[in-house]
Amino acid sequence: MDHNTRASAFHALHHTDTMLLLANAWDAGSALVMQSLGVPALATSSAAVACAHGQGDGHHLPVAQLLATVSEITAKLKVPLTVDIEGGYSDDPQAVGENVAAVAGAGAVGINIEDGRDTPELLCRKIAAARAAAERQGLRLFINARCDVYLKGLVAPELRVEETLRRARLYAEAGADGLFAAGARIPGEIAAICAGTQLPVNLLALPGLPLAPELARLGVRRLSAGSGIAEALYARMAALTRGFLETGDGSAFAEQALSWGELNALMG
Repeated sequence: MDHNTRASAFHALHHTDTMLLLANAWDAGSALVMQSLGVPALATSSAAVACAHGQGDGHHLPVAQLLATVSEITAKLKVPLTVDIEGGYSDDPQAVGENVAAVAGAGAVGINIEDGRDTPELLCRKIAAARAAAERQGLRLFINARCDVYLKGLVAPELRVEETLRRARLYAEAGADGLFAAGARIPGEIAAICAGTQLPVNLLALPGLPLAPELARLGVRRLSAGSGIAEALYARMAALTRGFLETGDGSAFAEQALSWGELNALMG
């Protein structure tokens, strides 16, 4: 499957009768394990990728390391990959466009780009620059605009839906293909957001969020694991290491583990 075919396939996944569930990988190995489970597409998590390089989330990861990671993943994948680029790793829309072109050049067919605590007008300029950069490459890049109204508590609770939809209109006009309303959890508010925008709505899997069948009924088109899988695995790694250091017992390593042979076959 060539780059443009993967891009078209990824767009189509947002407009079917089945909600898209996206697991978020952080390196080629995690991506291969996830791909082996029959996923139609994969995403990266900026936090998980940063942690894999010993960096904190929040624009600390050097872009060169991100690009190397994306290249390593896409070289192994048979399914489309969308990449979390935080806020584009710059406040300058032109630089964001250059970063997006490089991420697409590394094999990504979609991006997440967030507004954070910046003005929505700045994200609009970044989205426009990202769209222009992708079009120069002849790529129909899927631009998922992450609206942080909920996640960062940018407005009073009673204003969250209204402000999210206001930003959704701006981002759609700038060239976004999807709206990531990360942090929304209340069913009535989720339904109102989905009904109030033509963009496919993406949510973040969080404790307290309704399960996938109910989210699909509310109108959600995409659900992301975010950094949750990586966070759980790091906690498991800490627990295993702690137990080993206390007793030297390696029997716990084999619990809920892939064997050496299974893992080696996946990577091969």
